[in-house]
Parts: sequence; C-alpha cells; structure tokens
Amino acid sequence: MQTYTKMRSRKYPDVIMKVIPGHFVTSNTHINYYIDMTTMKTRQNEARAAAKAIASTYTATTIVDTIVCMDGMEVIGAYLADELTQAGIMSLNAHKTIYIYTPEFDSYGQMIFRENAEMMIRGKHVLLLLASATTGTTILRAGESINYYGGTVVGISAIFSQPSKVLGQDIHALWDISDLPDYCSYKPTDCKLCKDHVPIDAICNSFGYSKLR
Repeated sequence: MQTYTKMRSRKYPDVIMKVIPGHFVTSNTHINYYIDMTTMKTRQNEARAAAKAIASTYTATTIVDTIVCMDGMEVIGAYLADELTQAGIMSLNAHKTIYIYTPEFDSYGQMIFRENAEMMIRGKHVLLLLASATTGTTILRAGESINYYGGTVVGISAIFSQPSKVLGQDIHALWDISDLPDYCSYKPTDCKLCKDHVPIDAICNSFGYSKLR
C-alpha cells in the first residue's frame, strides 16, 4: 500500500487530511482512496481547526440544540459546539448549551437512541456531523432515525463528501469531489477494481483500516 499524501483545504489551509490511493473495502462500497482523518479527529489543535472551519458555514440565525457525531467525530463535535456558541448560534435547550451525542446502532445498521438519550433528539434541532460520506446511505439512515425520534435535521457537515446533497439538504464539506476528482466508489458487485483484478489493500471503517497485504 502506498504512502499517504497530505491535502490542505483550499479555503482553510490549517486543516489537513491524508489520502492513500489503493483498493479499499467498506461496509457498503469499494473505494480507490482511503481518507485518513485519525489525527484530525484526535489531535487537539487539528480537531479545533476543523471545528472552526465547519462552524463558519452556519450563521447566527441557525438553531442547534444537538450535534450527532458519526465516525468518531466526538472531539471535533465538542469543539464545534464551542465554536457555534461563541458565534452566537442559539440553542433552545433549558441550559442554553448544545448536546454532543454519538448514537448506537443495532444489528441491522439502524441508528437507535435509548430512553435516556431521547431527550437530546425529541423536539431538537439536530446537526449531523460525519467524517466522510461516500454514498449518502449513512446520512439517509441517520436522518430517518432522527426524524423517527422526533428531531429535525437542520444541517449536515462532513470532512469529505462525495454527494453534495442528501435528504434535500446540502452537505457542507471541507473537501468534496472537486478536490479529489478521480475518487471513485463502487458497489461491491460492480467494482471496476475487482474486475481489473486489482488486489484489495485493506478493509476500512470509521476506526481505521486493516491491511490484507
């Protein structure tokens, strides 16, 4: 597997992501790049810089009560809540603060909220925060679950996103397909890399990747 390349955000040069070309398998797709956001999600300065960049998308007229963090985005989510608060984003919560929550998934991949967590979703304005969006499937499932529990998705933000819109809403991404124009995702049954007999480099998920060769 090749070494990574660092990519700086064109608009926010302090925010950097690492890109590794190859043949990677996720739960839903095969992709030709693995986007490594490990340090961005865990290192204080990088997480704060990413949160500041994401926060700039939202105006003081937006109401955010809860940030639902996917893909290990809790650290960035906490900094994002702080940035939004400082920017004057309103919260209708009793204590005038923003909840940061990571959902649970059942064996079918559906997002669920336990009874003790429902109060963070029901009647709340929810910002959905993801590391990456490849097909939009995760966002669709998350949106359906949030709606089911009585919440309203008021924004979708990601570090990298291939689709530009899901659930009728724009995905506010720090990087998109224009930054990585040869990025491709394939259905497992219709993978060009497999058809070309390109060996799989690694299996990956939100925690990282495990090399196969």
